[in-house]
Amino acid sequence: MRTVQGLSELEGLVGSELGTSGWLRITQEMVDTFSDVTGDHQWIHLDAARAARELPGGRPIVQGFFTLSLVVRFRDEILDLRGVKRTINYGLNRVRFISPVAVGTRVRGTETLVAAERVQPDALRLTSSCVVAAEGSDKPACVAEFVTLVYE
Repeated sequence: MRTVQGLSELEGLVGSELGTSGWLRITQEMVDTFSDVTGDHQWIHLDAARAARELPGGRPIVQGFFTLSLVVRFRDEILDLRGVKRTINYGLNRVRFISPVAVGTRVRGTETLVAAERVQPDALRLTSSCVVAAEGSDKPACVAEFVTLVYE
């Protein structure tokens, strides 16, 4: 985990890879819970027997939006921001789900700080690239450019 003290130090990291999180195994229980919360009950996520018959790899597929939501968790493992009052998820510029993630697969995120713009004397708008990798896959599962506001 990288420790960063304040906005000025963050500004100095533009263009740098901030780090890579640990691995997280995505379980069927996690996928089921996400389905219940979002209302996404497609069989490809929930029906293991049908997935075994009809899907390449024979396992249910993790929802893309679930995979995307993990970038927040991964950032918490990658970056220890000190001297800031709050951070706010501001939005996404671009998201692509490059390859599917089968339930039971381990994933992790790597974050690179693309830009840091002062929006107030005590606030930065950070633009970061997060690449979510799935263990055993040559292609990323998800690539997302996300925007965060950080206040000192």
